[in-house]
Amino acid sequence: MTKATATVPTENGWKYVQQLCKHWAHKLDVDVTESAQKGVVIFAEATAVMTSTSDALTVELDANSEEVLERMKGVVSSHLDRFAFREAPLPFDWKAVA
Repeated sequence: MTKATATVPTENGWKYVQQLCKHWAHKLDVDVTESAQKGVVIFAEATAVMTSTSDALTVELDANSEEVLERMKGVVSSHLDRFAFREAPLPFDWKAVA
């Protein structure tokens, strides 16, 4: 497994997490869980864990391979940018997690 994380400054993180979780639950055959300030989406080859605070949104990706991780970085960031259109593009600074 390969992992990456990004923390994005935004005051609307929880709203974006909720919108994205609902979108993917409706459009894809994925397992989606929402709880207090946290959304988890389990894809076939990756898992996205999104948490929010009052001033930031953190995305943690865990993928089966480096190729899938790179693809999912783009998928998650582009979808979040769509929901955050008023402040997009959001500044994703992906960092590898050991």
